[in-house]
Amino acid sequence: MNNIISGFSKLSKEEKIKLVCQKLTNPSAVEQIVKSYWHRDDNTQKLLDEFSENTLSNYFFPFGVAPNFLINGKIYFVPMVIEESSVIAAAANAAKFWASRGGFHAQVISTKKVGQVHFIWNGDKQKLLHHYTELKFRFKDETQHITANMVKRGGGIIDIELVDMRHEIEDYYQLKATFETVDSMGANFINSCLEEFAQILKNFIATHSAFDESERDCKVIMSILSNYTPECLIKAWVECDLPQLGMFDDGDTPDSFTWKFERAIKIAQVDVNRAVTHNKGIFNGIDSVVLATGNDFRAVEACGHAFASRDGKYRSLTSFSRANNKFYYCLTIPMALGTVGGLTSLHPMAKFSLELLGNPSANELMMIAAIAGLANNFGAVTTLVTKGIQRGHMKMHLLNILNHFEASDEEKVKAIEYFKAEKVSFNSVRQLLQEIRENND
Repeated sequence: MNNIISGFSKLSKEEKIKLVCQKLTNPSAVEQIVKSYWHRDDNTQKLLDEFSENTLSNYFFPFGVAPNFLINGKIYFVPMVIEESSVIAAAANAAKFWASRGGFHAQVISTKKVGQVHFIWNGDKQKLLHHYTELKFRFKDETQHITANMVKRGGGIIDIELVDMRHEIEDYYQLKATFETVDSMGANFINSCLEEFAQILKNFIATHSAFDESERDCKVIMSILSNYTPECLIKAWVECDLPQLGMFDDGDTPDSFTWKFERAIKIAQVDVNRAVTHNKGIFNGIDSVVLATGNDFRAVEACGHAFASRDGKYRSLTSFSRANNKFYYCLTIPMALGTVGGLTSLHPMAKFSLELLGNPSANELMMIAAIAGLANNFGAVTTLVTKGIQRGHMKMHLLNILNHFEASDEEKVKAIEYFKAEKVSFNSVRQLLQEIRENND
C-alpha cells in the first residue's frame, strides 16, 4: 500500500526534490535535470518559486514575437508564449497579410465584471425587496475601505442586484454584483467586496426589525467572482475590398477563396465538431498573449467557451459577411485581462511583454489579445481551404521530429533542405535519417 506523505509543503526545496526523485529509476540523474532548469540568478529563482507551492523547478515554454501587427493604426510586436510550432508563424503571416490591407481593427464594447454572493434564505422576499434600497446603500457605504482606491482610478461597484433562484434550488438567492476594475483584472478586489457583502447581508437580515425571528437565518454558501463576463466584450475584425485579397498559393482567385472561406465559417457555426477546433485556433493566439503578459488563460478560455454556447448550442466565435463586394471577418469575445496587479509586474517576462507592447491599458491589451486570436484563426482557415493544414504544419513541426530522433546539427541541415520539396511525416523523417546515417557509416 502506498504511504501518504504528511508535511510535504514544510520540507525544504532540496528535500522535496530528493523525495520526489527517489520515486524514479535514476534519482541522481533526474535530480540534475530538475535543477538544470533553475534560473541562474538566485533572487529571480526565489521569486519564481513563490508564485506557486511545492515548487521544484521551472517548466520552460518558448517565448516568441509576431511582428507587423497593425492594430487601429498602430504597429505592435506581439509577445506570444506557446509550444505549438506553427502558431506564431501563422500569426506573423496573417499580420503581414493584413498590414497592407488596412490592418486589424478592434474596440472594447463593455468592461463590466461580475461577482456573486450565493445564499439560502426562507424569508419573505417582498420584505427584502421593500428594504433593498437601504441594504444596497449599506453594501456600498460599508465597503468604502475596500473600494476607495479603485474609485480614485475610475472603477468600483457598478450595481448589486438581488436574483431569485428559487425555481432552481429551494430558498436559493444570489447577490449579483457588477464591477469596473479599470486596468486590473480585479479578482482580489471583487472577492474582497463580495465577502463584505455577505457579512453585511447576514447582519442586515439578523438585526432588521422588518424580519420575524423565523426569517433571521441567512446561510451564505459562497462569495466569489464569476469568470463568465459576457459584458466585458471585445470586437476585433478585418475588412477589405475583395480584389485586395489578391491571388492565393493554390491559384484561388479572391472570389473563389472567399466562397470557400465563407462556407468554412458557416460550417463552424452549425457543426459542434468543427466549432470546437475552429475556436481552439482562436485561443492559440489569445492564450499565448495572455500567458506572455502574466494573465489567467484558464479564465479567458472558460469564459470564451461559455459565450460560444450562449444560445444553447456551441458555435464559432467568429462571423463572416460579404456585402458590397467586401471581405469582412469578425471575432466577438468576452475577456477580462489586467495590466496591473497579479504577475503582470512581478514576473520579469510578463513585465517585458507589457513594455514591448508599449505598457498598454487593460482595454488595449484585451484588443491585442483578441486580434492575435483572430489572426491565428484567419491563418488556419485560409490554409485549410487552400493548400491544406498538414504541409505547412508538419514543416514547422520538422525540428520537433528531428529532435525526437536525436538528429545532429549536420543531419538537421540536410533534412531541412530535403523537406523543402518533400512532404513531412514522422516516417519520412525517420527514413531520411536512416539513409543519412547508413551513408555516413
